[in-house]
Amino acid sequence: MDLHSQILNDTEDGVSASAEGNSVGDGQPRAVGRVRPTRYDAEAAVRTLISWAGDDPARPGLIDTPARVIRAYEEWFAGYRQDPVRLLERTFDEIGGYNQAVELHDIAFHSFCEHHMAAIHGKAYIAYMPLNRVVGISKLARVVEACARRLQVQERLTDDIACAIEDALQPGGVAVVLVAEHGCMTSRGVHAHGTRMVTKRMLGVFETNIDLRREFLSSIPV
Repeated sequence: MDLHSQILNDTEDGVSASAEGNSVGDGQPRAVGRVRPTRYDAEAAVRTLISWAGDDPARPGLIDTPARVIRAYEEWFAGYRQDPVRLLERTFDEIGGYNQAVELHDIAFHSFCEHHMAAIHGKAYIAYMPLNRVVGISKLARVVEACARRLQVQERLTDDIACAIEDALQPGGVAVVLVAEHGCMTSRGVHAHGTRMVTKRMLGVFETNIDLRREFLSSIPV
């Protein structure tokens, strides 16, 4: 059983994944021997945070908030229950004589900074050079979503997406660019509204072929 399968099984059995120091070289979260808190525990933690913020979790407007927050967390962090590589298992080899890069632009994604748990909103730009097979383009967007719906830093998220595509498709090359705004900079701290972070990961021919890399990067409105 591979590491990610073990993590998925552990999560279902009540073992949580570590959110800090969780990289094991392949960008996947590391399983740790800790019993996963129950839903009751999680909702109690939300009530504690509401009290700490200065409000009353028992007042009518907040009484159901803990349950809503936990349901939202299940969606926001659904990536811990997904294997991005498996999302790309179904491929197609009827591509005729096509020998150029396949690109998908403006893939909106939402994630959370692992340092402050503040929101990250951005767009992903992906290209890969197919070798005899391609994948449905919606699956590329699903890979971005699966990698993003975890506690992340943008640098690792960029690498996670690129490596998942490379591992699954074994293409001639992969290029990933993320452009995102971080709530930890815009809503707190320096309050740098409108600031965007740009990260890139180039593999294979996109790393070695300057012209191909330049062609891809020039098509991105950064």
